[in-house]
Amino acid sequence: MKDKALLFINGDAPKSFPDPDEYNLIACTDGAFHYLKNLNFPLEKLDFISGDFDSHSGSDENIYQDKFIYTPDQNKTDFQKALEIIAEKDITSVDVLGGSGGEQDHFLGNLTVAFGFTDQLNIKFYDEFSEYYFIPKEFTLKNVRNKMISLYPFPSVESITTKGLNWPLNNGNLNITSNIGTRNFAVEDDIYIEYQKGDLLVFIGKNYL
Repeated sequence: MKDKALLFINGDAPKSFPDPDEYNLIACTDGAFHYLKNLNFPLEKLDFISGDFDSHSGSDENIYQDKFIYTPDQNKTDFQKALEIIAEKDITSVDVLGGSGGEQDHFLGNLTVAFGFTDQLNIKFYDEFSEYYFIPKEFTLKNVRNKMISLYPFPSVESITTKGLNWPLNNGNLNITSNIGTRNFAVEDDIYIEYQKGDLLVFIGKNYL
């Protein structure tokens, strides 16, 4: 997967790590560096550590200063600035850990930042409950039978049709203020989703049954 990056940001620390060898670039924000260190992640695998370093404590992490990329712009989040760096490196896909948990305004902000990169990067978030990401207007979820599937309009989706969900949609509309498609579940191995207009965030949860 030579065009795939792994990025750790400063939400809840992951319970486990994917295989670093699956990625050709691994990075973290400065806040995430601390939980990686505490969880004994192989820090030598990091390609860069970015941020404004307001949470940088010095001490033993100074040995990694050659990996630091200082990004002091207070008009952007550390997550956004890290994605900008990754996008400049011919990366097309980014797996993000640490995107949820903690203060919920950060979580909502992370979703908004990811939405701003949908034309540049395929970004997937992972946490202990689910994986979630924006999907194009025609998409198939693979190998999801019995898993919780939530369809979240961002902020609206028109003419959406699904196949393989327990409660299917047939040319329906979703809107963040009135009708969202959360807490459904897959009754088939593969779920087909098609919509005509808008933007859709999909959550794939743990097994429902």
